[in-house]
Amino acid sequence: MMRKVSLLIGILLLYTTVAASGQELRIYNWSEYMDEEKMPADFEKRFGIKVRLDIFENNEEMVAKLQAGGVSQYDIIVPSDYIMPVLINRKLVQPLDHAKLPNLKNLKPLFRQTGYDPGNVYSVAYQWGTVGLMYRKNQVSGDAVKSWSVLFDEKKQPGPFWLIDGVREMMGIALVYLGKDFNSTRPADLKAASDLLVTAKRTKNCMGFKSGVGGKNDVVAGTAVAAIVYNGDAIQSVTEDPENLAFTIPKEGSEIWFDSMCIPARAPNPDAAHKWINWLLEPEVGAALSNYNQYATPNVAAEAYITPEDLNNPGIYPTPEIMEKLHFTKDLGKDNRIVDEAWTRAKTR
Repeated sequence: MMRKVSLLIGILLLYTTVAASGQELRIYNWSEYMDEEKMPADFEKRFGIKVRLDIFENNEEMVAKLQAGGVSQYDIIVPSDYIMPVLINRKLVQPLDHAKLPNLKNLKPLFRQTGYDPGNVYSVAYQWGTVGLMYRKNQVSGDAVKSWSVLFDEKKQPGPFWLIDGVREMMGIALVYLGKDFNSTRPADLKAASDLLVTAKRTKNCMGFKSGVGGKNDVVAGTAVAAIVYNGDAIQSVTEDPENLAFTIPKEGSEIWFDSMCIPARAPNPDAAHKWINWLLEPEVGAALSNYNQYATPNVAAEAYITPEDLNNPGIYPTPEIMEKLHFTKDLGKDNRIVDEAWTRAKTR
């Protein structure tokens, strides 16, 4: 009898081990936002959980995927700040279990008391950064890029360029160039911004709208001389080729943003999701993430492990003077509709 009991226990232990090793963590993230080979491999080695990664290029695409069933397909999503109220109000994300996230203490205070999620009930900051202009130094002068007119004024355009395919980023930049509020919902302001984008799009040099990664790749390849991109995408390439590439934020200003990690409302493996979030909050892991993608870390404990050149790079950690001209994208509630209408007009006319 004892032999049978021992055999049964052995079988159960084997089954448990196999089941654990068969776990999967499904992440829905922006493209090129982490080391897509090393980080999943490191997590699997640490926890015995495989990581599957799917990619999106803008927040609206991510929300649409969640509403079409992704809310029960993914364990981690990485939304931007302004879309968070939408996710919370539509109950697309679930509350976090802080007992499973002891490393929350490593977040800077700024990221622990956000206006839309005070106390990190639903979200934990992932990375933060800006949107600016990446350009080829041998084809675009340093004086020209001091203003967004380098793209919006046809007489000043230096060659083929991309506008960014992001509603709030692109509409906000158009608004501040016109001297308006980055988050304006005034119909007259939005029409003026939309008209500006339509006019720019119709110039011979404008190649249209493209994701930040796509625009960056074309500037690197030389098929575009400039593109509006996320700073981390640009800085990686500038670091590799500083003689030919550069990144700046024009004087009129632009967007400052931060992205967060959240768990969808019906995530299949929320326990693994909590492990991932807490692991990313470890100082050396958080630093490895930022050292790879060259975005700023929200993790104060990670700063000791950040590459010193990156900590002193204003393209990653903006100076106070640059910070003064940066704007957070606000959730507009019901007024999101009129911004979307203006954006649709800009893209389709």
